[in-house]
Amino acid sequence: MPVSEHYRPAPRFLDLGEGFADPVTAAEFPRQMPRFRNDRWAHRVGLETLDDGEWARHFVGFAPLADNLRQPLALRYHGHQFLTYNPDLGDGRGFLFAQVRDEAGRLLDLGTKGSGQTPYSRGGDGRLTLKGGVREVLATEMLEALSVDTSKTFSLMETGEALMRHDEPSPTRSSVLVRLSHSHIRFGTFQRLAFHRELDHLRRLVDYAIEHYLPRAAEHPDGALVGFMDEVVTRSAEMAASIMAVGFVHGVLNTDNMNITGECFDYGPYRFLPRYDSKFVAAYFDHSGLYAFGRQPHAILWNLAQLAEALQNIESEVSLAEPLNEFQHRFAAAFLERFLLRLGVEPRGEEHDVALAEAIFTFLEASPVGYDQFFFDWYGGPGRADRADTGPAADLYAEDGFLPVRRALESYGPRRPVDHPYFEQDTPCTLLIDEIEDLWAGIAERDDWAPFTDKIRAVHTMGEAMGAYGSPSA
Repeated sequence: MPVSEHYRPAPRFLDLGEGFADPVTAAEFPRQMPRFRNDRWAHRVGLETLDDGEWARHFVGFAPLADNLRQPLALRYHGHQFLTYNPDLGDGRGFLFAQVRDEAGRLLDLGTKGSGQTPYSRGGDGRLTLKGGVREVLATEMLEALSVDTSKTFSLMETGEALMRHDEPSPTRSSVLVRLSHSHIRFGTFQRLAFHRELDHLRRLVDYAIEHYLPRAAEHPDGALVGFMDEVVTRSAEMAASIMAVGFVHGVLNTDNMNITGECFDYGPYRFLPRYDSKFVAAYFDHSGLYAFGRQPHAILWNLAQLAEALQNIESEVSLAEPLNEFQHRFAAAFLERFLLRLGVEPRGEEHDVALAEAIFTFLEASPVGYDQFFFDWYGGPGRADRADTGPAADLYAEDGFLPVRRALESYGPRRPVDHPYFEQDTPCTLLIDEIEDLWAGIAERDDWAPFTDKIRAVHTMGEAMGAYGSPSA
């Protein structure tokens, strides 16, 4: 492959030695049809020089990247799924393909979804439907544009197989996806090692994670293990705050879907809120509402407690309760910051900012206004009033119930310019479930990718307007 001058291979996972993953071979696919290529992130990790043929050779054929992992690795992990411990998990349709450093020097993983069977496939075919791949592209692009710390879809290729699935019309088309993330290490990885009493491996994994992902943990006054837990709690609280602020419902916040660097990742039955509703559920199989929108912070804290329980096996005399007890405070602070970012206004101090948030969410809870529409209308503060008061939700803003919001907003100014053409629209860029289904219908019925391409372009325009692409964040 022609190597860019800023391609920096870093196969550091091999430092762990045996016991953490299994070498596997990727499936062979009959076709290689490019559907999405993340050129912005390819540039950031030095892979932008790959031509289409080389891209397919590495991200469908999975020929090793230069000076990188020589064979894919299916990672071993367990996890709680809807509060029930499952010791039969692991990378069942994906693997760690390569590790690279970005322009900021961070260690990033290239992992797969739909790349074939592994020892953990549990009878499945190890494949990903094309619809599932399209949905993940849309989720990651939308979340990144909203400044959420998310994995990035690096590549999506259609692979020419017919798959049978119970949750969508079958046979359905197949794909293989490559995602870029800042750590491939899940909470469930630590849980598995504790379950099997592989305590030397558990300690080694903690040390590896601190060295490569959470170096500040080593400086904690109560020791590295407490520092590790403290860092993971902070990052998880920030992740919870960011998805709550943008109205995102992950749907399946199991411990195997949580990683140590606080990224949101692995998108299945997700939804964005049509309107504010704390009880809104994304997954059709979440009958109890365990992972409803408003319960997501609690679910993430519960997952952190399971991680702490696994870690106590290597230092039982050390208490990890203090970092856990800090979660709610850190979440609240991070949510206030993310809420103001979503609204595009400068903070005015905690007392004013809390009052503003309370006024807005009291209004949203009682109003049918679209969640995205509200934050679009008032992005930048009261300077948008003329447009908001003549826009699609004008009648709702004219009601008495909106007066507390209007008063609370009066003293706020924009945190960035709002003269971008995006803000001249009447409605925001959204990604509601009906839109996703319409995009997929065009692909499934007519192989029409133009609406999908247009949606990605619209998402990027929104991200540019809101300053989401200013610095590397994976």
